[in-house]
Amino acid sequence: MSPHRTRPGGSRRVPLHDDHRRTFPQLAPAQDAEGRFAATWWGNAWVRALEDTALDPARLARGRAYAAGGHVDAITVTPGRVVAYVHGSRPRPYRAEIRLRVLRDDDWERFLDVAAARPDHIAALLDKDVPQALAAVADLLPGRGDLIPDCSCPDHGYPCKHAAALCYQAARLLDEDPFVLFLMRGRGEQEILAALSHRNATRAAAETSAEPPRMPTVPAREALAAASGAVAASGAGPGGPALALPPPLPVPEHPGRPPAYPEDPEGPDPLALELLATEAAARAHAFLTTGRDPVAALTPWQDAVRLAAAHPGSGLTAATRALYRDLAAALDRTPADLARAVAAWRQGGPAGLAVLEEAWDPPAGPFDRARPALIAADFPHFRPWRNRLSSRSLQLRYGRDGLWYGYESDPDREDWWPRGTPDADPVGALADLLGR
Repeated sequence: MSPHRTRPGGSRRVPLHDDHRRTFPQLAPAQDAEGRFAATWWGNAWVRALEDTALDPARLARGRAYAAGGHVDAITVTPGRVVAYVHGSRPRPYRAEIRLRVLRDDDWERFLDVAAARPDHIAALLDKDVPQALAAVADLLPGRGDLIPDCSCPDHGYPCKHAAALCYQAARLLDEDPFVLFLMRGRGEQEILAALSHRNATRAAAETSAEPPRMPTVPAREALAAASGAVAASGAGPGGPALALPPPLPVPEHPGRPPAYPEDPEGPDPLALELLATEAAARAHAFLTTGRDPVAALTPWQDAVRLAAAHPGSGLTAATRALYRDLAAALDRTPADLARAVAAWRQGGPAGLAVLEEAWDPPAGPFDRARPALIAADFPHFRPWRNRLSSRSLQLRYGRDGLWYGYESDPDREDWWPRGTPDADPVGALADLLGR
């Protein structure tokens, strides 16, 4: 069999040995204060799939203890299989694995079509996030009975504690990178990104090649003849009446797309030209339809964040990653600064960016009522500071627009990243952050 595979809708052949096998070093012991191994909604769905299938809660409890104690060695993920050696009571470790069904090609085609049709879906995937609507398209997440545990130990429990430990540690991998879940289901990260890039290019080419509608015109010869006849009849000098000009063209529903710029070592970067042309078209379209320039009031930094947030392709290829990096460097910021600001902009636009960058003292009222509301909803561990309520790994920030914005960080680290959908209710914002 060839070491390469060509997928329908893909733009290139992806080496299977590079993209269809990932090995992760042994994870350090870790779980949150409530004993959970997953923070994302898809990581928790993975854990629930095993726990709902388990026949013995006691074995699950021992598996959680094994995972928390660092008994699981390096984890290898291939399509349909997660494997690791797990140290038990004997000197020789046991080989544990979790098997699950890989998706069919038509499932993947449906998933890729839906993802490519929504720029916000692509942006979420590049941010290592999985929209729930997108995951449901092809049943990416396992359900009850979908995970099949196996182990070389003599225990015939379903699952044994070694396979359970592997499952809990695998949930941490899914939390950090949802493309691990996609690999489990049959396709590697580069294969998926190549297919999405191909679909975007195909859609752009189709839009560019479509014949534009015919525009109303007045032939110049007829206009001049009419004007000359009117002058002769009246005896007036030049400047007499002419044929009426066509009515103004209607404003198109969407701004146009720029042409494909060729590569030229002596010319400007074609990706930069495309970015500028696309933004100029969008800005002109907004001015025509609303009479306002949507960019005029923005600072250079806000405009840079807006540009990056509007182009989820930044990060899709090496060339666009360089463009993303250069955009940050032009304003004396780091790519990490820009990435965090982009996440805030996608969360709430200019208001979301202000919440990221500004700590302020809100007046008495909704902010003071937030902690009692969280305690009543069984979220007691939030400490206040200015407009922020923080736990070990979750944070809510109150914006000047009256909305609560969710943030996440690794436990006990001040590395907060915007997540979730803003909400006027702090409990609702936190529930969205936790995927409830």
